[in-house]
Amino acid sequence: MRRRSIEHSGFELDRIIIVGKELELMRIASIGECMIELSDSADGVLRGYGGDTLNTAVYMARRGRSHGVAVDYATALGDDPYSDEMVDGWRSEGVGVDLVRRIEGRMPGLYMIRTDGAGERSFHYWRSAAAAREMFQGLAGMALVDRLAGYDWLYFSGVTLGVLTVEGRLALFETLRRASERGARIAFDANYRPRLWEDPEEARSAFAVALSWADLALPSFDDERALYGDDAPAGTAARIAKAGPEEIVVKDGARGVLLRVNGTQTEIAVEPVAKPVDTTAAGDSFNAAYIVARMSGSAPEEAVAAGAGLARQVIGHRGAIIPASGQELD
Repeated sequence: MRRRSIEHSGFELDRIIIVGKELELMRIASIGECMIELSDSADGVLRGYGGDTLNTAVYMARRGRSHGVAVDYATALGDDPYSDEMVDGWRSEGVGVDLVRRIEGRMPGLYMIRTDGAGERSFHYWRSAAAAREMFQGLAGMALVDRLAGYDWLYFSGVTLGVLTVEGRLALFETLRRASERGARIAFDANYRPRLWEDPEEARSAFAVALSWADLALPSFDDERALYGDDAPAGTAARIAKAGPEEIVVKDGARGVLLRVNGTQTEIAVEPVAKPVDTTAAGDSFNAAYIVARMSGSAPEEAVAAGAGLARQVIGHRGAIIPASGQELD
């Protein structure tokens, strides 16, 4: 297991470099699955698209425009009209799509969101034949590994791991190894979803490998408690620190954030939302703002404030990806 010092909280060596009037962009690839999203509303069923790592990619791209960060999304889609619509939508958001595989005869997965009166949501999925499961398979999958290994940062989640085939999971781990050895930063949010795994032990084993390569862990306490039985965010942070990451951000909803950097822990309160509309993508958007802030040189505490601020905006709207007009970028 390798570890990397982050004594310079702003990742000094990866700062934006100004050459004349041009900005040398830092590049991050978000790896995962995007699905067709259906959600109930007063006007009936609305159709959109979403997925944890895609949500994060979109929010990173919006914020990254003013922070010198370029965002690409790595996944696999089909050759159907809905896949075309997704790619066009991502491109319009400024998300790079050169890493998106298109597999003939396949389609994206589908999920339905139901939201209760308190803004809490439940999900129902149809994804067993989703094209994203095969993103690392074949010669095109090997080429994807080669390309991802050249990024400054990689971001992925436990959903990414759960969706992939076993062979795809191993290919992703090889990607992390190669990227890390050339100096890339690895960010991981476990985002545990039980239905993606045969049993909890399979998930714990995969997460252990992921964390061994991660520099930054962004877990949600509710997920960690469900999978590991943690009794408090401090316990979550201590356990994850033993696995490898030296920067850990435990998100605990309205109860705040526990930040652990190089063994030093800080509890950070967040401003609550009086009446959440929809908590979908709260953690995904937090991750986006946090990562972009760190990539552009902000201290971890400043990055937490950025993440909490964006999440607060997102849960005030319905759906995973809020209109760009409703998002404050800083």
